[in-house]
Amino acid sequence: MAEKENCARVTRSMKRRAEAAMGQEQPATKKRVVLGELHILQNAVVPANNKSSAVEPQVQKRGAKAKAKKALPEKKTETPTTPDIDSTSDDPQMCGPYARDIYDYLHKLEADPDRRPLPDYMTKVQKDITSNMRGILVDWLVEVAEEYKLLSDTLFLTVLYIDRYLSLKALDRKRLQLLGISSMLIASKYEEISPPHVEQFCYITDNTYDKDQVLKMEADILKALKFNLGNPTIKTILRRFARVTQESYKDPNLQLEFLGYYLAELSLLEYECVKFLPSLVAASVTFLARFMIRPKSHPWTLSLQQYSGYKPADLRECVLIIHDLHRSKRGATLQSIRGKYKSHKFKCVATISSPPEVPTDYFEDLKE
Repeated sequence: MAEKENCARVTRSMKRRAEAAMGQEQPATKKRVVLGELHILQNAVVPANNKSSAVEPQVQKRGAKAKAKKALPEKKTETPTTPDIDSTSDDPQMCGPYARDIYDYLHKLEADPDRRPLPDYMTKVQKDITSNMRGILVDWLVEVAEEYKLLSDTLFLTVLYIDRYLSLKALDRKRLQLLGISSMLIASKYEEISPPHVEQFCYITDNTYDKDQVLKMEADILKALKFNLGNPTIKTILRRFARVTQESYKDPNLQLEFLGYYLAELSLLEYECVKFLPSLVAASVTFLARFMIRPKSHPWTLSLQQYSGYKPADLRECVLIIHDLHRSKRGATLQSIRGKYKSHKFKCVATISSPPEVPTDYFEDLKE
C-alpha cells in the first residue's frame, strides 16, 4: 500500500512539472476592486507568455501620442474671473456640488406667473384694502413672529402668501387680520419644526377669530394657491449673496449680514416692492448694505454681478425705494422691524445711518 501511495505522489508531481513545461497556466485570480476603479483595471490581466507582445504596442502608442502632443500647439487654460464660492463652502447645508443647479431652478421658479402676486392687485382686485393696511398687517405679523420665535423664512413666506391670495380674491378689511394669521399658520407648518397651534393664533388676535374661522381661511388660501407653497423668498436668495459678499472680507462681517436681513425685512412693508422678483430685491439689499458700510467704495462687484445676474442699473429703482424705507421717508410709523434690529442680538444694525443720497455713478455698468 505504501509503495502505491508513493507512486501516486510521484506521478502527480511529474504531471505538474510536465504541465508547467508545456506552458499551461493557472487561471488568473480575480481581484476585488472598488466600482470606481473598474475602468482602470479592465483588461489588466495579461497572459504571461503574451506580456511582452501586449506591452510593446502600448509603448508605441504612448510614444505616438507624445509626438502628436508636441506637434499640436498647447491650449491655454482659462482661469475663471471669480472664485467658485459653492465649491469652497464647508457648510453641508449649502449643498456645494449642487448649489448652482439649485439656484438656477429657484430663479426659474420665482418667475413662474402662477407663483407670483400681481404687481398692481391693489387697484385691479382689491376695493376695500389699501397699501397702508397691508403695511400695518405686515408690521404686526413681525411682532407675532417674534412672540412665537418663528424663523424669518416663515415671515417672508407669510407675506408672499398674503400677496398671492390678495392678487386672486377681493377681501373685506375686517378679514385682513384673519388672512394674516392663517397665512402664517400655513407658513409655520411649511418651515417650522414645531409650529404654533391654531389656538395660539386665535389668542394673539385677542380671540377676534375662533378656531373654525382660522381653519376655514386656511383651506381657502390653500385652494386659491393650488397648494403651490414652495416659493423662493428674498431670504432664500440673500443667503447666497451674503456668502459672495463675505469673500471680500478676511473675517466674516456679521454686521453686514444682519444689515442685509434688516433691509430685506423692511422691503416687506412696502407694497411697491411686490412687483420685483425676490432675487432682484435680495441683490438690491446687498447693494445698499455694502454702500452703507463703505459709502466711498463701489457697492457692486463683478463677482456679485455674476452670481446675481443683475447689473447696477437693474437695481436702481428697488435700491432707492429701500433706501427711502431705511431713512423713514416711507413707513415711518411702522416700527416693529426697526425695534427688532436695534437689539444687540442683531448687532444694533437698525441704528446704522445711511448717506442721504446714493451716487448716480454707482448705477453705471462695471468695467472689467
